[in-house]
Amino acid sequence: MMLNSDQTEIDLPPSHPEPESVFSDRSGGTGDAGGGVALCPQSRVGEAGEALKKDLQHLSREERRRRRRATAKYRTAHATRERIRVEAFNMAFAELRKLLPTLPPDKKLSKIEILRLAICYISYLNHVLDV
Repeated sequence: MMLNSDQTEIDLPPSHPEPESVFSDRSGGTGDAGGGVALCPQSRVGEAGEALKKDLQHLSREERRRRRRATAKYRTAHATRERIRVEAFNMAFAELRKLLPTLPPDKKLSKIEILRLAICYISYLNHVLDV
């Protein structure tokens, strides 16, 4: 026996076992304090999701975007992407720094100093080619 979307019972033929995806064990299989297992029909979860969608439809596009970005999952993913971007950025500066002549060669330079030195060095190389 199984419940359909309006929570009425329907009989399944004996050759069709009750699908496990109709109910989800929200207690992790350990049961609640009374010893029973808390089951929640998927259709109720779907109805809640639909209600949430309808609730969000009246919001402006910007407000929906702001709410989505406020989730922990989004923030974690964004922080990971940003960390990867910054690491790539710093590696590019390190590679550029290796190509620039300075005395001493291992002198620590800031990013702006690397850019300014690169501009001067490229200008110098252009001058050498023109002569």
